[in-house]
Amino acid sequence: MRFAIVYGKDDPAGKNIVQNLKSDFFLPQTPIIETKKHPIYLGEKDLEKFPELKSIDFIIFASTHKSEKGEPSLSLHAPGNWRSADFGGSSGKISNTSAFVLKYLFQQLNKNAETLKDKYNITLECTHHGPSINIPCCFIEIGSTEKQYQDRQAGEIIAKTIISLQNFKPDKKWVPAIGVGGPHYCPNFNKIQLNSKYAISHILPSYVLPITNSMISEAEKKTQEQVKIVLLDWKGCGNSEQRNKLKELLDDLNFKSKRVKGYENNQRKV
Repeated sequence: MRFAIVYGKDDPAGKNIVQNLKSDFFLPQTPIIETKKHPIYLGEKDLEKFPELKSIDFIIFASTHKSEKGEPSLSLHAPGNWRSADFGGSSGKISNTSAFVLKYLFQQLNKNAETLKDKYNITLECTHHGPSINIPCCFIEIGSTEKQYQDRQAGEIIAKTIISLQNFKPDKKWVPAIGVGGPHYCPNFNKIQLNSKYAISHILPSYVLPITNSMISEAEKKTQEQVKIVLLDWKGCGNSEQRNKLKELLDDLNFKSKRVKGYENNQRKV
């Protein structure tokens, strides 16, 4: 896979990750691009300024993660806006991504971060913020305070995870999926991404309810692989009326769906 790393020149976590990439790994064929804008505010015209991106299959944005609680985290997600574009991108538009790459990277991140799991929350996030671009991409982030942004060990783990894409090969048994429902940090979808055959691309959280036809269509369109199923964090899909409407919508769109409930490590209940 031909991939590139993009980070903002004023982004401390991005700089930490890239410093580790440059010092610990040999990357002759992998562009590492510094941008004046923060990556969430990039657009197609900004990316056109970098000829090295013309032959790229996937972009990884190395970035800081911010949260209200300031909890230490190593996170991964696809970018895009289900509704308003408050932090880059376009309203109602999401970026292209790959369900298989996201699954692979999340599995590698958890493996590489084993020694940090007592200090950091290793998690997926739902699809959110900019940019809204056509080149398949994702964000991999260190959160959530200056202390973590400067943590060399965290930067090294993210760098090691990124470089593992050189060995990327999807499992033939993986099933491309979209996730709907649940909170921003996706506890049920985390477990599914790690322990099941399902490979999740975009995730629509409960706070963007009600889910619309255009949202589901956008998620399908902006997933490289052919989406086979929509996974529903059923208790996180609103009240009974909202859940029933969601199921009707998916049926009308001819999407196969499965409810997620009580998913535990090594116990596949989806």
